[in-house]
Amino acid sequence: MLLTYVRAERGAAKWNRLDPGLKHLAVMAATARINCSWCMDFGHWEAGNLGLPMDKISKVPRWRDHQDAFTDVELLVLDYAEAMTETEPRVTDELAAALVERLGEAAFVELTAMVGLENYRSRVNSAFGLTSQGFSDTCEVPSRA
Repeated sequence: MLLTYVRAERGAAKWNRLDPGLKHLAVMAATARINCSWCMDFGHWEAGNLGLPMDKISKVPRWRDHQDAFTDVELLVLDYAEAMTETEPRVTDELAAALVERLGEAAFVELTAMVGLENYRSRVNSAFGLTSQGFSDTCEVPSRA
């Protein structure tokens, strides 16, 4: 199982159709929705390494309360990631069409795959009881709770 997972992660690391910042926002939105503290901590650290604005990343768990901090396309990505992550997904045709129009089909497919992959990661980590491991000195991304 571990080898299969590692191959999947290595393959996903090569995907390059979606803007890295949008990809990270989508991953963080899924993580926040599931409330995986390990993934939030790692995502905070990774955002810093990607040079993403930490003030924006810290608003992801409650992005609906901070919509002015995000661009229109970022808001669509955050909404889509959350909609996909719901236990019963609530993705609408309109939301998908808006993203295809803004991102293009290839980037939309990558976005969908990344959110699916993050759902796998976050749910497995949560089920195994993994918690924050101190990847960042202080995780500035609050939990949804």
